[in-house]
Amino acid sequence: MLEDPTGCLQLCLTEVANGLRNPVLMLHANDNTHRIFVAEQVGIIWVYLPDGSRLEEPFLDIKKIVLATPWIGDERGFLGMAFHPKHKRNRKFYIYYSYMDKKKVEKIRISEFKVLASDVNKADPRSERSLLELEEPAANHNGGQLLFGLDGCLYLFIGDGGKAGDPFGKFGNAQNKSTLLGKVLRIDVNGKSPDGKPYRIPPDNPFVSDPKALPEVYAYGVRNMWRCAVDRGDPLTHKGRGRIFCGDVGQNRFEEVDIIVKGGNYGWRAKEGFECYDIKLCYNSSLDDILPIFAYGHTVGKSITGGYVYRGCESPNLNGLYIFGDFMSGRLMALQEDERENKWKKQDICIGSTKACAFPGLISSYNKFIISFAEDEAGELYFMATSYPSAYAPHGSIYKFVDPARRAPPGKCKHKPIPVKTKSKRIPFAPLASKSLGFRFIAWTLQRCQVEIHAHGPPNSTQNTQRRGEEVHFPHNF
Repeated sequence: MLEDPTGCLQLCLTEVANGLRNPVLMLHANDNTHRIFVAEQVGIIWVYLPDGSRLEEPFLDIKKIVLATPWIGDERGFLGMAFHPKHKRNRKFYIYYSYMDKKKVEKIRISEFKVLASDVNKADPRSERSLLELEEPAANHNGGQLLFGLDGCLYLFIGDGGKAGDPFGKFGNAQNKSTLLGKVLRIDVNGKSPDGKPYRIPPDNPFVSDPKALPEVYAYGVRNMWRCAVDRGDPLTHKGRGRIFCGDVGQNRFEEVDIIVKGGNYGWRAKEGFECYDIKLCYNSSLDDILPIFAYGHTVGKSITGGYVYRGCESPNLNGLYIFGDFMSGRLMALQEDERENKWKKQDICIGSTKACAFPGLISSYNKFIISFAEDEAGELYFMATSYPSAYAPHGSIYKFVDPARRAPPGKCKHKPIPVKTKSKRIPFAPLASKSLGFRFIAWTLQRCQVEIHAHGPPNSTQNTQRRGEEVHFPHNF
């Protein structure tokens, strides 16, 4: 690995998509087609083919249902998606989004959809089956992650309900196991419950026999986890396989990285990071709280965006590094596990010098506001960022990490995608990053306009609409 004199890990990027409106996630269907599915916060999912082109017609367009606004930093919208582990056979996938019901009540909905039998690049918009709906007491802290664990269960990461300091009830939502807010939930989507729920409760969920807890709860005490990922494990030893890493956005002082443990209490609102937040609750609470593997203060960044453990083939030196970032500061970071000391050590990532990234197609700059990370079907790592964090602003791009220090031998990482029939027109990829305007011009413009963002969260903000924390101050509507 290349490091600069300060120990900063130098990586390069390639741009793989642009012109996106707050791209909140990128997924693959694990079906050997190596397509990638990219969701915008407004409620549209696009299909990108292995040659880099995008299909003109979206995979799914539910923007008429999804509650999203042009407000800078608004946290509502299309927030999560996961393909069923047996998607190739059953064509099912799951989504997580904000919407407003007929009584004008803001809610979160988790739904199942199917892909059309006649076109693998199109979801059937009429196939929606609602699994779970939750009323949101405030517009921020909506969580949004969906993922399937190695156990085949669907994990849902729900925010604490919003506002600041989890003010709901005596101990807050996150510590109250009789509400689903501020929790990691675990359900079995392959069936229905005897009581009529459109999913089963896994019998080994940790609180199924606790009369004071909801049986869906798998872990609790979380504030607003923004982006979680399952570790594929070391390619040779499979060590680490199945661990679920999450970034949990902090309140006033700390951002944290957690590994999800069955039945674990992650401390909020008693704790923030390693420190007490609610002093009284903290001193009276259990000493068995699950501590973060890493936390950082607000001099480093103010809104964590959780990432992935790199397990790809093309950049072997990165194997085992947990790579993540901060939405507000735009910093990229990595954690390296030290098994002997049972600690994770942080290393800053610097997107390399022009010299290190001088190869054709490599770039050394990116849009500041880091919204999400992603992994393609081959295990290579990406992140999504925008220069202007509004759900309707088409300034989002997707970047792929490249380690200039060591590449895999030629031919080692080749894969043969299964061909996919396409009925929609293909739009070829046109890179923007190589153009001298782009990133630098937008950054300069924002600076000139004295835009001041104090938000806590992608893609969101204000005291009334804050994902992750405090406020977004914009002097004008642009």
